[in-house]
Amino acid sequence: MSQQALHNAKELIAREKLDFGLDGELPRWWYEDNPYKSRLIDALQAAFPDGERYFISCVRAYREQTTDPKLLAEIKTFIRQEGQHGIVHSKYNQRLREQGMDIDAIVDFINWNNQFHNKHFSKAYNLALTSAFEHFTAMLAEIFFVKKETMAHADPKLRAMMAWHAVEEMEHKAVAYDVMQQVAKVGYFTRCLAMLHVTLFLSVLTMRFTNRLLKNDGFSFGQRMWMMAKCRWWLLGYKGVISSHLGSLLAYFKPGFHPWQQEAIHNYDAWVDTYERTGDPMAAGAALYQAAH
Repeated sequence: MSQQALHNAKELIAREKLDFGLDGELPRWWYEDNPYKSRLIDALQAAFPDGERYFISCVRAYREQTTDPKLLAEIKTFIRQEGQHGIVHSKYNQRLREQGMDIDAIVDFINWNNQFHNKHFSKAYNLALTSAFEHFTAMLAEIFFVKKETMAHADPKLRAMMAWHAVEEMEHKAVAYDVMQQVAKVGYFTRCLAMLHVTLFLSVLTMRFTNRLLKNDGFSFGQRMWMMAKCRWWLLGYKGVISSHLGSLLAYFKPGFHPWQQEAIHNYDAWVDTYERTGDPMAAGAALYQAAH
């Protein structure tokens, strides 16, 4: 199914009060029992609750100026979906604090940046940043759930949490973009500049705080640098989890780009159909994983 067809066929739905069993037993290094890979994803997701509050505020700032009823409805559901993401990731962040992770350093960094951006940049540029961030988060489904091998040795609870988040990001990935283009009238240069800004920001965030979390785990400086060097190939090498999806990232810079031009992952319907039938996000996450190539 093309993304445009998905958009036309599916009404945005906010799925609430989801239980991923985060109160239960969780492995310290949940992704392939690999400290570096686990903490890199942990560092990125730790930014989600406050990052998504920023996204909500940037889109909401243009709600009163939006006249298209369909886009207004999508803004409303976008806000509810992002709010639910914040609730679930906040719960996981608390579990990481219990492991001794300095999650508050990440939260403080994100909040400082949100305040800095709101103070020093225009509403339109903040919305352009939000649209660029949304493009990255929409890529989560493609990066982690197209190939079965990528999540083969991930903890099922965390895998299901990421699957749900990735599916909803893919569903609402054009909302901020459409508000940016149709309401805020952001031009091509500003859109591209915002994407460069976001790419640099996420690179700094993940490098800085993956290192901090591994330090919290008790690894020495030398051990942390060796882990980082070993995992560069996993991230950026031939068929790396990031490098193999550079085409999706770079598509954002095309003058005529729109998020719905990029196709839905082939197993999207497996998640949606299973959730609609069972109401169980764990079963839906397992279905998305099992339907991967």
